[in-house]
Amino acid sequence: MDYDSTDISVGYDRGRDHGPENQQLWMNVVASSVGAERLRTILDLGCGTGRYSESLAAHFDAEVIGVDPSEKMLDQARGKLRDHRVRYETGCGEAIPLPDDSVDLIFMSMSFHHFNDPVLAARECRRVLRDGGTALVRTGIRERIPFYPYVEFFPESPPIMEACLPTAAILREVFESAGFRTVNVDVVIQTIAPDYATYAEKLAAGADSVLAQLSPADFQAGIEAIRAHGDDKAVCEPIDVFVFR
Repeated sequence: MDYDSTDISVGYDRGRDHGPENQQLWMNVVASSVGAERLRTILDLGCGTGRYSESLAAHFDAEVIGVDPSEKMLDQARGKLRDHRVRYETGCGEAIPLPDDSVDLIFMSMSFHHFNDPVLAARECRRVLRDGGTALVRTGIRERIPFYPYVEFFPESPPIMEACLPTAAILREVFESAGFRTVNVDVVIQTIAPDYATYAEKLAAGADSVLAQLSPADFQAGIEAIRAHGDDKAVCEPIDVFVFR
């Protein structure tokens, strides 16, 4: 999806900010994936509005380069930038604007399915990673579609996800063909809203690229269905994590 042809950037942080506990959850996931490895430089590939960039810099006391093809998303990121260890650059996974052997970790959050050429992107990751470096892919996969919480409210969404999300096998094949070895595959359950009423308002911000492809009528019908759901339990979703080295 060309984010610059949409208004997703305007409501992205409002729809995707899941609070400090979520940030800490993912920093812990990254830390457990790299172990004792000292991270000097981190590439946040497909950084969007920089949702995790400053947390990565603070948690690991590292330089973080956020790379994204969308100028609208990067404008949002730069507008809230506070940490001098973070900088943002325009670029894409297939042509990462960094030199060879220049980063210790590549963090990819919900960006893999946006690559036009995943194989080339994986090769670029291998090029810019130092020997022994880690690539962590935080992503949705096709196998998990029935378990995503909005699917029952937006029945038109599964075919869109089937078309854009990878399978676990495809994702592993892409990175292993580029010279990586898979060191861990896991599923992390994250809380994304305290209740369904809050969940509806977060989705209504228009921050989801799958839901952005629905007709306005179908999108609004789904939002109203969630609002009417009346369930006050927390809303959780599964996120798959692939760690390559």
